[in-house]
Formats: sequence, C-alpha cells, structure tokens
Amino acid sequence: MKHVFIALLCLLAIWKGFFSGHGKVTLEPGVTVTEAPYQHTLDSPLEFQHGIHHITALAEFRLHAKVLSREDYSMDEGAELVPVDLALGWQNMSDERVLQDIEISQSGRFYWWRTQTLPIPRHEIETESANMHLIPADESVEKAIKRVKQGAIIAIEGYLVNADRPDGGRWESSLSREDSGRGACELVWVKSFQVVKGS
Repeated sequence: MKHVFIALLCLLAIWKGFFSGHGKVTLEPGVTVTEAPYQHTLDSPLEFQHGIHHITALAEFRLHAKVLSREDYSMDEGAELVPVDLALGWQNMSDERVLQDIEISQSGRFYWWRTQTLPIPRHEIETESANMHLIPADESVEKAIKRVKQGAIIAIEGYLVNADRPDGGRWESSLSREDSGRGACELVWVKSFQVVKGS
C-alpha cells in the first residue's frame, strides 16, 4: 500500500507539472537583467472593480526579471485574486553564478532563501529580489503567467495596487524594493506579461 501511495504522489506531481506548464530553464551565467524595476507614483490613485475586489492602483510598475521560483495557489483565501506568486530577481540576483549558491523556495505567500556562504552581500540579495503576488488583468495574461517556467526572463507592465474585499479583507502592496519580511511583497495588477527568454 505504501508503494502504491508513493506512486500516486509521483503521478500527481507529473500531472501537475505537465498541465500547468511548470518546468525549469537554465540560461547562461552572467547578469541577465541589468536594470532595477521601474516605479512611478500616480498623481491620484486609480480605482476600479475586479470581481468582488475593489482595486486601488498606487503606482505604475514595470520590470524585467528572472523567475527564481513560482508557487501556484488554489486553496487559500487569496487564490481567486492571485493564483500565482513569482519570486523574481534582477541585477546580481539574475546571475546563475550567484543563484547556484542560494536555495530558494516559496510557501504561505512568502519567498525564502538560504545559503551556506553569501555569494553577494545580503543587502543585494534582499533588494534585488522580491516575492510578487500577481493579479492577472485578463484571461490571456493569466494563461501566460501560469505557463512561465523557473529560470525564464519575463517582462511585466502594470500597477502596484491595494485590494479590498466586501468583508473587510485587505491586501496591500509594498511600494519599496528596500524592505523585507512581512508586508514586503508587491501586489501587482498585471496588464502585460511576456516571456522574454526561456519559454
């Protein structure tokens, strides 16, 4: 029975990977994204409705980044709004020579990293990477996000937003790349999502 259970788990993992488009690509060593994310605060917040959520856009947001890790959500209370989180890296955190020495994971809407020896200063790891909660603006964007593979270089355009539910629930975006820990994740309204390299 134990062997049957293990076999079923393996089949489930294969099935999930096949149908969700999960996988990994390995690109050449070296910095693959040279620029930091672009952010511009809106003169006045842009407000609109998305399903049951009231969205308040606070800043224009664009970035190129390397996908360090991805985590799909279907069971938590935020899954309807944000089905996928991506841990993203730029500048030194887009370099395979750096990343090979860092163990990266995601769970519970957080992004975690650890290393035996820091390949770059800790501050650079923390400010040149982030966990981003992605709200797809439409079905085509959602499909593109759900197909992306770890290791790919992607481009995102949209807004950093806050989201409010009728029951009083609220999800706020960080507006800084300098923070870390609880509250440091970006909540991104994604108007455009493209895989630049590594599809």
